[in-house]
Formats: sequence, C-alpha cells, structure tokens
Amino acid sequence: MRILHIYKDYHPVMGGIENHLRWLAEAQAARGHDVTVLVTNPAGLETTVREENGVRVIRAARLATVASTPLSLSLPLILAREGPDIVHLHFPYPLGELSEWFLRRGRAAVMTYHSDVVRQAAILRLYTPLLKRVLKQAARILTSSPNYIQSSPWLRPLAHKCTVVPLAIDVSRFSAPRRAEVASIRQRFSGPILLFVGRLRYYKGLDYLIQAMKNVDATLLIVGSGPEAARLGAMSYELGVAHKVHFLGDISDALIPAYYQAADVFILPSSHRSEAFGIVLLEAMAAGTPLVSTELGTGTSWVNQDGVTGIVVPPRDSNALAGAIRRLLEDESLRREMGARAQARARAEFNLPVLVKRVEQVYEEVLG
Repeated sequence: MRILHIYKDYHPVMGGIENHLRWLAEAQAARGHDVTVLVTNPAGLETTVREENGVRVIRAARLATVASTPLSLSLPLILAREGPDIVHLHFPYPLGELSEWFLRRGRAAVMTYHSDVVRQAAILRLYTPLLKRVLKQAARILTSSPNYIQSSPWLRPLAHKCTVVPLAIDVSRFSAPRRAEVASIRQRFSGPILLFVGRLRYYKGLDYLIQAMKNVDATLLIVGSGPEAARLGAMSYELGVAHKVHFLGDISDALIPAYYQAADVFILPSSHRSEAFGIVLLEAMAAGTPLVSTELGTGTSWVNQDGVTGIVVPPRDSNALAGAIRRLLEDESLRREMGARAQARARAEFNLPVLVKRVEQVYEEVLG
C-alpha cells in the first residue's frame, strides 16, 4: 500500500504529533508499506528528500511561519506529483488539508484529528468555511479518544464518520527495568519524586503545579524546554519553592524511561483543550507510574482512569493538584496498585503494534 502522511513538522522536531507520526510511519514501513511523509523544512528555503528508517521524508521549502503554521509554496506542488493509495492528514495543519482537498491525490483520504484549534481564534474564523469542506471530504476521521468526539463542536456532528484509534508508544521501551539509572536519579534528588515531561507551553498548566508545590513535601522534576521556561523558573523563586522544583531541560531519549521509573507520581496539570491526549501519560503508564491529570473533556481523562490508573482533578486548581499528590504520596500501596493497573492498560490499549493494526484496518475499509 502506498501511504502519504501530511503534516507541518517531523522528527527531529519534538512534539506529541511529531512523535506519533514518526512511530506510525516507521512501523508501517516495517510492515512492508511504501510510506512517504510530506512536511515543511524548518531550515528554510530548500526542499530535501531523504530516506529515514525506511520512510521517504520530503521536507518542502518553507517561506515563513505564521501563527504556528508553516507556509510553503512547494508543498502543494510536490503533492500534485504524488500518487498514493491513502493520504493520511494530521490535523491541524491548514495548508496540508487544503492542498489535499483541492488536489485529491489519494484514492482515499483519512484524517487523524489531533486537537481542536484553540488559541488561533482569528485564523479559525477565516478557515471555518473551508474546514467544514475538508472534514466532509475525509473518508474517515480518526480520533484518539471517544471523549474528544463528544466534546469537540467540529467532530460531534460528524460522529458517524469518526473512528477511535488511540495514540500509542513502544511500551517495552519504558517498561524494561533501568535499575542503575533509576538509583542514580534517586540518589541525586531527595525525597519523593514528582515528574512532569513535555514542552513548556501555556496550556500545560505548570503555573498551577508550581503553586501546588507550596503544599507538597516532595521534589518536582520538570523535563522539557519551551517558551514558558524563564517565566516559570522566576515564578518558582517568587513562590519560595525553587529549592524543590528542578528544571532539567531536555533529556536524551535514552534516559527518559529511567526518569519515569524513578518518579513516585507523574503529573500532567494541563489547563486547556490544546492538550488533546497526552502521550506522556502513556509513557508514564508503561513505566508503572501512577498519574495525576486534569479533566479537560479530552482524551487525558480517558487515558488516565480516575481511581484506577491515577487521579483526575479539575483544571487550573492548585489546591486540588496538591491534594491528589499528597493522597498518592501518603499511600504506598495505592501507588503500587495504580501503577500496576496503568502498566497493564498501556500494554493492552496503547502499544504501537495495536495502533498500526487499527490504522491499517481503517485504510482497508475506506479503500474497499
């Protein structure tokens, strides 16, 4: 099967969608499919074509980036020369979606609907008439959770053409014991360890987690970088919690699993619907670490089952965060039980081979 994925960025650009796209494309190529990924080139005005782990990656020349949307004249021209069986769009990326809507290059087009457009309200108003046509044209819309179909004003009217296909990871990478590395991390940081992993962006809710640390006796490790880093660091000093909040920046892929395993609790305190699923939740679950997350009406509280794999609290509520964290830290048996159930759920529902088979089944259905 000839498969063409379209999005704005690809590895080594870091992000949840970028990671998902890479893992899916490489796994499809490993199953014998002819897989191409068409994205834009963050380096600028040159189009490059490379084979990366069995995947043909085309990075179209990029003119500029406006409101997180890369602009490229080359991308639609390149698409016009392709002849795939399946075009797999990854929403939101208006240029890619409109190019396929206009050119109709695949025998069928499917779309993974990763998230509503939340912050770029002005662009959404302009895009709305065309977006309705794009969604209507898609043979199938893949969503990462049933919650998102019900809570998205765009997907609810199209529920009949939506199929739930949860995102996934290589569970074994995070579940394989890293005893020496875990011991080193625990020796470096004292007390119970709380962990956050992700890009430091406005919707991650780290303000509320840092405020919660005033009422939690533990060490918080924040892994990742992003535009909010400097402000959040200053905030931790202003609140008097800098001694127990450590900003570690980006950690190598090889070492990340050990941090999940060293943590007593993993926290995703997201504050806005831009957090549509939370792949980091899957990584923590695979490591056997209990979770604290927030109720956003998205996939986060479908992934993290309240009272089963962790605790779900209201968003933008530092007191609720602190209470949930304290409850887990004070009850070791509860932490162990939730961590074990989290790992079992990750293996059953969110393992990469399961995702690949589910997506392949959708392709076969729409082509049939």
